[in-house]
Formats: sequence, structure tokens, C-alpha cells
Amino acid sequence: MSNAIALAPRPEATGPAAPKPVPVQPAPAAIVAPPAPPAAPVFVPMPPLRAAIYAGASILLGLTQGLGLNLVSANLTGLQGPLHATQIEIAWLTAAYMATNITGTMLLYKVRTQFGLRRFAEIGLVIYALVTIAHLFSNDLRSALAVRAVMGIAAAPLSTLAFYYMLEWLPPARKLTLGVTFGVLGGQLAVPIARVISPDLLELGDWHGLYLIEAGLAMLSLAVIYILPITHPPRVKVFDREDWISFPLIAAGFGSTAIVLSVGRLYWWFDAPWIGVLLAVSIASLTLVVIIEWHRAHPIIDLRWLSSYDMLTLTGSFLLFRFLLSEQSVGAIGLFNSIGLQNDQLIPLFTIILAATLAGYLFTACVISPANGPRLHLAALILIAAGAWMDSRVTNLTRPEQFYVSQAMIAFAGAMFLPPALLVGFGKAIARGPMGILSFLVVFLGTQSMGGILASAILGTFQTVREKFHSSVIVEHLTLQDPLVAQRIRAYGAAYSKVLPDPALQNAEGVVALGKLASQEASILAYQDMFLLIFYVALAGIALLAAHTAYVRYRTTRLAALTPA
Repeated sequence: MSNAIALAPRPEATGPAAPKPVPVQPAPAAIVAPPAPPAAPVFVPMPPLRAAIYAGASILLGLTQGLGLNLVSANLTGLQGPLHATQIEIAWLTAAYMATNITGTMLLYKVRTQFGLRRFAEIGLVIYALVTIAHLFSNDLRSALAVRAVMGIAAAPLSTLAFYYMLEWLPPARKLTLGVTFGVLGGQLAVPIARVISPDLLELGDWHGLYLIEAGLAMLSLAVIYILPITHPPRVKVFDREDWISFPLIAAGFGSTAIVLSVGRLYWWFDAPWIGVLLAVSIASLTLVVIIEWHRAHPIIDLRWLSSYDMLTLTGSFLLFRFLLSEQSVGAIGLFNSIGLQNDQLIPLFTIILAATLAGYLFTACVISPANGPRLHLAALILIAAGAWMDSRVTNLTRPEQFYVSQAMIAFAGAMFLPPALLVGFGKAIARGPMGILSFLVVFLGTQSMGGILASAILGTFQTVREKFHSSVIVEHLTLQDPLVAQRIRAYGAAYSKVLPDPALQNAEGVVALGKLASQEASILAYQDMFLLIFYVALAGIALLAAHTAYVRYRTTRLAALTPA
């Protein structure tokens, strides 16, 4: 009974003395902090000696890529005799290189992502070195063409590797300034260096000297790639079945275009039927590439992004400056070759160009920033316009000494343009991700290689047309009824009096000599027109840059006004 009473519930106490029940609050749930974002990799500075080694490796890879093209293109005349080729046939060496180089550039990103860039470079350099060494034992143009074609593919990853080796030792804040500036330095220095060292190489070993230094640079670059590691993203399988359709079309389209632009002017555009066939193949192949890539889920090239206003503007600026900088390679060099000067007589000029290029890159590295890009481009256009105007006053008495200042200005301008443009392009490409980087690399490398031969084809054709025009005007006034013309013919013919006693033969030789001088004068007048053309194009570039800058500022201001606070 007592137990039952004890277990029964007691009645609650009532009255004023009874305490009020306190409601029990549930325990607050534990606040779980969101997961911390993954920490950015901490940059560990390299020791100064190791950093210098990586920077030197970048310069070496750039020189290997640049000299591989320019050593041969700078000595095409000297290679004609050893390879038993005519002036037109020897030009196929440049065409073979460019035709394969552009295709290798297209392959670059996917090969790097799936197999690794170092492996692509290693295989290409090994094959190139072996083919070059084998070519030293033959004097055949066909083997030389094979070497050029292999070099075009092997050199495709070298310029990109030069970038990566320069970026490897720099802190993140400097990668898009110093890295972009000095990443292209080796390739740009190769152009004047090839002209400076090629006379000594030809003296030491004839054309073998050129190929020996190319093979040596290829093996040095191979050793650098094996010894010095660089950071690579994880490998991902990116090739698919549609690539087996796109890549052959790209090779056919760009390869045919490169061949036509390289040698079309020499055969003349409307005289060789095969030029039209190659152009038709090029247009059809590239049209199919655009159709296929536009509808692919994972295209090789992001054509939708490349067709945007910003990328079209960037591509146009690359092509414009590549055209303007051809004032050196096509204008100045072509002029002195037409006068009869060779590389050994142009060494002081190219030494000054080399020093001006290096000084330009050092200056640009000190002032480069996204805000300074338009200012640097404007200064570069002004320097090019001034240099082309100075060169337009050329005469038959002009020698390299009169070109020292103007060519130094143009070389300095080239160094001021390229790094800021790359800075803007890489900034946009990084925002787009890996596909954007590939598309930008295609634009940059394509405009540098294809733009170079396109500018050479346009300016060379313009010079040829203007030369024919001036020649016809000059010949109209060369008649034997003119006493000055008759006197000049007799003076030129008198130089042959010791070997040609017949006065009629002497007069014939005098007519030939006068004709050569007339052709040379017509050629010099045509180069005057070429320099003036580049001057006017540079002025147009200044106007376009001003209009583009004003449009960008207007668009930025309008977006800022429409954006709510």
C-alpha cells in the first residue's frame, strides 16, 4: 500500500506559494562553419641561380624556334648553289616550314593536355635532330624540304615552352607582366641574330654550318626539357573522334594557304593553275572546319568567342602590327638586296636592330600594365610611322648607315607592341578557361606565322606592281634620239672596249647596262612607294586606336551608369 502510494503521481501544489513551471527551451543546434575554400598554392621563390637557369632555358627555346626559321630564310640566296635550286625552288624551304608549323600549333593544346607538352617537344626535337644530321650527308633539295617540314612541327611547342619556363620562376603577380614580356624575347631576338651570325656560319661550313647550329640548338633544347621540370596541369583525355575529321581539314586548309602565300608571288598569282587549285582546297577545307567546330560540344577552337568584338579587335591589332613590322624584313632587307648588298655588309645594321629590340623589351618590362597598353601601342605606331617616313626618302645612293636610326625606332616599337597585346589577350583567355587559352594561342601564333607570310605576300606584290609601273615610265623616256641617252650608252659600252673591239657589240652591252640601271632605279622607286604605304597604314592604325579607345571608354562609362549602386 505504501509502495503504491509512493509510485502514484503527486497532485501539483496550488496556491500562491506554488512555483510556476519553467518551460524548457531546446538546446540550440551547433553552428557548422562552411568548409574553408582550398588554399591557393603558396609560391616558394626559387634560388637566384635556379631562376636564372630557367630564364636562360626560356631564351634558349625561343632562339631555337626563331633561328630554325630565320637562319634559312635569311640565306636563301646562299643556299641556291649547294642545293642546286633556282630562286623560285629555294623559296619552297620557307613554304614547307610554315605549312607544317601552323598545323602543329593547332595540335598543341590537345597534345599538351592529353600527353604532356614536354613529350610532344621531346619527340619532335629528337626527330628533327636526326633528320638534320642525316641531311648533312646529302645535297638534295628534297631532303632539305623534309627537314624544313619536320622543323615546322618540332618548333610548334617551343614558343609555348619558352613561355612556361619564363613563368615557372616568377611570382604570380609578375607572370602576366615580366613573364609575358620576356617569354617572347628569345624568338624576337632570333630575327636579327640570324642575320648577324649567318655570314660566319657560311664561311665556316657553307650551308652545313646553318644546319649544324640548328641541330646543336635542337639537342641543347632537348637536354633542357629533360633536365628542368616545369609545372603541368593533370593530363586529361581530350581527343575524340571528331578530331580525326577536323585536324586533316585544318592541315589541308592552313597548309595550302601557307604554300600559296609563300611562293604565289614568285610564280605570279594568275600564271600558275595550281595556285587556284590550292586556294580552292584551302577555302573548302577551312569552311568545313568552321562548320564542324561551330557545332561541336568541345571544339578545337572556340569560334564563338573568337568572333566577339574584343577578340576580333585583338586579332586585327596583331595582324596590323605584323604587317607594319614587315617594313624591316620585306622593305629594308629587300631594298638592300636589290642594290646588291648581302648579309655580311648588313651586320652593323642588324647589330643596332638587335640592341634596340633588347632595349625595347627592357623598357616595356618596366612600364607594362593593363592601363599602359593603349599608350604603348600609340607610341609604337608613332615610331613606326616616323621610321617608315624616314625610309621613304631612299635613293640609289642610300646605304645601311642611313637606316640606323629608322630601323632602331621600328625595332623598339615592335618590342613595345607585343607584350601589352599579349597581356590583354591572356587576361581574356584565362577568364574563359582552358579552351580560351587554346583559342588565344591559336590566334597569337597564327597571326605571327600566317600574318608574316601574308604581309610578305602583300608588300612583295605591291612592290612588284609598282616596279613595273615605274619601269614603264622610265623606259618611255629612254630613246636613242635623246643625246644624253646615246652618250650614256657609249660610255657604258666603252668599258668593254678591251674585250669587244666591235663598236656595235659595245653599244649592245651599253644598252644592257643602261637597262639594268633603269630596272634598279624602278625597284628603288617601288620601295619608296612601299615605305610610304606602311607610313599611311601606320597613320590609319593611330586613327583606329584612338577610335577604339574612345569606344571602350564610352562603353565603360555607360555600363557604370546603368549598374545600380
